[in-house]
Amino acid sequence: MARRFGHFLAIDWSGAKGPRQKGIALAIADGAGGPPVLVDAGRGWSREDVLSLLRDDLPEDTLVGLDLGIALPHYDCGAYFPRNRVQLPDAPALWALIDDICRDEPNLGANSFVAHPDYRAYFRDGSDTGTHFGCDGADHGRGRFRVTEQAQAAMGCKPYSNFNLVGAAQVGKSSLTGMRMLHRLRGHVPVWPVDPMAQSGSVVVEIYTSLAALEAGRSSSRAKMRTFEDLNEALGALGSPAVAGAGTIDDHATDALLTAAWLRHVADDQARWSPKGLTPHIARTEGWTFGAL
Repeated sequence: MARRFGHFLAIDWSGAKGPRQKGIALAIADGAGGPPVLVDAGRGWSREDVLSLLRDDLPEDTLVGLDLGIALPHYDCGAYFPRNRVQLPDAPALWALIDDICRDEPNLGANSFVAHPDYRAYFRDGSDTGTHFGCDGADHGRGRFRVTEQAQAAMGCKPYSNFNLVGAAQVGKSSLTGMRMLHRLRGHVPVWPVDPMAQSGSVVVEIYTSLAALEAGRSSSRAKMRTFEDLNEALGALGSPAVAGAGTIDDHATDALLTAAWLRHVADDQARWSPKGLTPHIARTEGWTFGAL
């Protein structure tokens, strides 16, 4: 169900190695209006910094968009890891498993999970394509996809499988590190649609920044913006005031700024909260990308 929020925070996430990530950017839009604003950590963002902000420092009633996959495919094969001795009932159990296996890895890293002998065969990593990278009826070439990623593709995006850890556009490493964070957020902030929609308070949703760019009039091949001029043109298409600046700007920053404004623009649209492909089972196991209809 749609409800009112006071703030809209978009987080461009990163699964790269290291304590601080140049690929992490945060931007917030005030529900009362005005241009979106970058949230500056002062020294660059770490994944733990973002976790701390979400747990302890969120403005009241914030809709938080995380640019990562909040779960792995389940519906296509009837399990996250078919033929594995461990069968998980839902996304929170998946998050807990990943965080437990990676508990000694710093920076919310998830390399230990990918290297684990029980799970390595499900991933494509480097030149190694695991024997369980696909399943019967799935596209083995590109890997397995969630139902929401199929909906993204139907809208003109080009999603990547969360089991694919190869290439600059892969999102698997980001998603796995993000799942560790989601586990550590349990009891602090609900995650839609895995958790029931709360009547008040902050809520986390999965976002795909290309969806915001498409709705702002940009094609999928032009989703990335690297100038203030392109960013402000897209913001104008969403009814948002422009941000100050001219010339070049980092594309992680533009992704966050545009998506914060987009969240504010569409959050009260009931259709966004009731996509036609979302069933209770899919909600609990795979989750959904906010805005994928």
